[in-house]
Amino acid sequence: MTLRVPPVALRRVANPLWLPGAVLLTVPLLLGLVVGGLAALTPGQRRLLRLSALALTYVWVDVSILVACWWLWLCSPLPRRDLDTWRQRHATVLGWALRCLLARSESTVGFHLELENPAATQDRGRPLVVLARHAGPGDSFALVHLLLEQLGRRPKVVLKEVLQLDPGLDVLLNRLDCYFLPSRSGAGEDRTEAVRRLAQSLTAREALLIFPEGGNWTPRRHRRAVRRLFRRGESRRARRAAEHPAVLPPRPGGAVACLTARDDTDVVVVAHAGLDTLVNPGQMWRAIPVHDRPMRVSWWVTDADRVPRTQEAAQVWVENMWARVDTWVRHARAVATAPAAPTA
Repeated sequence: MTLRVPPVALRRVANPLWLPGAVLLTVPLLLGLVVGGLAALTPGQRRLLRLSALALTYVWVDVSILVACWWLWLCSPLPRRDLDTWRQRHATVLGWALRCLLARSESTVGFHLELENPAATQDRGRPLVVLARHAGPGDSFALVHLLLEQLGRRPKVVLKEVLQLDPGLDVLLNRLDCYFLPSRSGAGEDRTEAVRRLAQSLTAREALLIFPEGGNWTPRRHRRAVRRLFRRGESRRARRAAEHPAVLPPRPGGAVACLTARDDTDVVVVAHAGLDTLVNPGQMWRAIPVHDRPMRVSWWVTDADRVPRTQEAAQVWVENMWARVDTWVRHARAVATAPAAPTA
């Protein structure tokens, strides 16, 4: 079942209702804190307490985002007069919100990042296209946080339309010129062209984040993707996808549109592992806290003059880079599960 997102006019009317809605939602979350606190008296039973505290933080950070966006509009009701400053102020709000959420995630459920090569992306004064693996809980927030804090770039993100049901994300990310993929069938060409225009609009201070796999990796989705490619008669891609079980086969539309839209963008390919094998709510619940399972991130940068800009060459290049991501992910898993060497 696909959730239908209301039209933008209806969302603008409904968004102010999120304030009293957050107050009402706070009541069961506070009850969860109380019950979780009592359960925490028993060793190993602090999961409810941890999740209730994290959910409460999320709700009020989201409310704060919405209030900040209203305040920025009151201060500048005609943003097109200085669109760059307008977006930079909203990027500052996004950076603050992500720092709050990630700090609370670490203190409650143990979520934390480990960056393998932090110095790999020197600022060359060119716009960035970021192709990232999509897997595990919280990876989208963590990757946008890295774009802001580590790379110093204002993010434009390609996301699923259903995220517009979150009032704070809806207002904030639309003002940052992010693109929400429509879920309706038959919108493929429109979506590809919209992503192409988004890449063409990038400035030297911005980065476009897109997830070429089109959804969160799970073993089941990988098997379905391979079968789907075989049914379509794409045997070569299907066999290659079967050889790389740690990633989903990259979809050719959006990623290739980003690479062929212009010839001056550096490209960053992002791999990560650690929480990616938590693929359902039960596994996530049992894994809490995840202090010993950091989200390990690695990335590779390709200069603009080395990125292929034709349709076929760009598609082959993305597939080759995704094979590299698969190799890195499987190696990271092997290292994480290897027994510790005995001490002398």
